[in-house]
Amino acid sequence: MRRRIGQATLAILMITTTGCLFPRSESLPLHTYQLSPGPWLEEAPPTDSNGPILLVNPPQSEPGFDTPRMVYLTRRYELEYYAKNQWAETPARMFAPLLVQALSRNGAWRAVIPLPSSVRGDYRLDSHGLSVQQEFLQRPSRVRLMVRTQLVDLKESRIMSTRTFEAVEDAPTEDAYGGVLAANRAVAAILDQVASWLQGCLRHDPECSR
Repeated sequence: MRRRIGQATLAILMITTTGCLFPRSESLPLHTYQLSPGPWLEEAPPTDSNGPILLVNPPQSEPGFDTPRMVYLTRRYELEYYAKNQWAETPARMFAPLLVQALSRNGAWRAVIPLPSSVRGDYRLDSHGLSVQQEFLQRPSRVRLMVRTQLVDLKESRIMSTRTFEAVEDAPTEDAYGGVLAANRAVAAILDQVASWLQGCLRHDPECSR
């Protein structure tokens, strides 16, 4: 009996000591980041009083990315998540207001309205498959942001154009924060690309129909 008590006491001491040497992961500090490409989004947007009204659906995430957890890859097709670093919201939800603000300031629209809304629009922008991932497949690591979009003519009830946008930016450092900096540069690039594409659609550029 004494031997069993002694063994139990030794096991408890070992567990306690191990707990002191290796604190549980939930006790580690958690770093939270935003997608925020620049102060230019805070400027007062110009408007075209004769322009059409654009409705913007909330962007939808690619499977595996509908989470605040930050995604990285060390080999192709396998998604991994940082343990101590995260986004303030899912990338799609953070991207939504940035998209509305960026399109509001390019002067092509009378108004850019996020859905849901009771406002009747002339066009609707849908976004799907949004993903943000840091790829450690080469050095420096790089961040890839992708999103698929379609512009719908609401008056004619037809899809005017569909387009997949992709931006790749090198990370300045090989860690999560380097990925955040690269992600914000990628967001700024994507917003510019989407705005230019939509302006081309309003001008009925031939490449918009592709």
